[in-house]
Amino acid sequence: VTREYYFNDHGGQIDRFARSLDAAAQGKPTPEDGYAGSYIDEIAATVVADVPGIADLPDDDRVEAFRARGVAIMFDHIKSTLHEFGTDFDVYTHENSMFERGLVEVCITELKANGTLYEADGAWWLRSTDYGDDKDRVVLKSDGAAAYIAGDIAYLKDKFDRGFNHLIYMLGADHHGYVVRLKAAAAALGHDPASVEVLIGQMVNLVQDGQPVRMSKRAGTVVTLDDLVEMVGVDAARYSLIRSSVDVNIDIDLDLLRKQSNENPVYYVQYAHARLAALARNAADLGLEADPSVIALLTEPTEGDLIRTLGDFPAVVATAADLREPHRICRYLETLAGAYHRFYTQCRVLPIGDEEATDVNRARLALCAAARQVLANGLAMVGVSAPERM
Repeated sequence: VTREYYFNDHGGQIDRFARSLDAAAQGKPTPEDGYAGSYIDEIAATVVADVPGIADLPDDDRVEAFRARGVAIMFDHIKSTLHEFGTDFDVYTHENSMFERGLVEVCITELKANGTLYEADGAWWLRSTDYGDDKDRVVLKSDGAAAYIAGDIAYLKDKFDRGFNHLIYMLGADHHGYVVRLKAAAAALGHDPASVEVLIGQMVNLVQDGQPVRMSKRAGTVVTLDDLVEMVGVDAARYSLIRSSVDVNIDIDLDLLRKQSNENPVYYVQYAHARLAALARNAADLGLEADPSVIALLTEPTEGDLIRTLGDFPAVVATAADLREPHRICRYLETLAGAYHRFYTQCRVLPIGDEEATDVNRARLALCAAARQVLANGLAMVGVSAPERM
């Protein structure tokens, strides 16, 4: 698997971003369809410092300078944020590179040649209805400018040309229409539409003091990933985003994620691991070693429940992978933590005082070692730490 990040740095949204930076640098009001907020002011000031004489450039050149440097600043920040969040990609692709490298032009020429692109009303249209779309899509507008989908088709072709045979897209909540469009583009390029798989994420809502945190990119009231990490930490932020299915809205309760209690799901799972690590240290101090060979001595109901739960782990991982549903790992870990906490309440693992260690103690210690290992494995899969102490 090669993980790629596709950076949208071409088109009207970026044009509005550049004009917003230009206005901020000159102390002018935000353009009507532009972006506001302190982050725009900060980027504009950085661009002015980085590009000497930018204020003296002709209007078009000045806006282009703000676009080029502003986009670079934003992209560097995104990469840094993702790295700090524990999410690194193998390849970073700029949408604009599809145009600069001539890939869009090559792609359009190919589609015209194979007849899947046709001309009507001065524009060029993809025959996407042939592949299940509700209408054909404009690829080249009547003014000769490429439509948004043109870059996406070129990027799709680029990935196939690099030898990949299955493409998994993770798109935002407002991109449902792109599922059939991307599959149609793959078919038009001569590939199996089933080789394109599209996952649609949903909106993330932040809640604090029982009230939703209102956000607007245009108004400048933005809560960034950096802000979320600063508020609750990387582990809690990652876990809270992963533990819900991608196709449902996610409500993140900031107050809950700050709590060190069993109400906080990431704390609940991590605490189980830390508790098991402490148990292992205590056993080592007593000179007591686990013995899996006597595991048959464990006949208590909570012991059986914990053993069965551990046995479910491989199937949970396989299902999570097959269905692209990593939240199943988190939900499983919470079930496992609950099974362990119930076992620990009912079954004494270590001897007390002058008691002699028995095979039951050694068997229970082996069960605890297995639970600790599986908790660590599961947390590692979702990129969350397994603390030894809490």
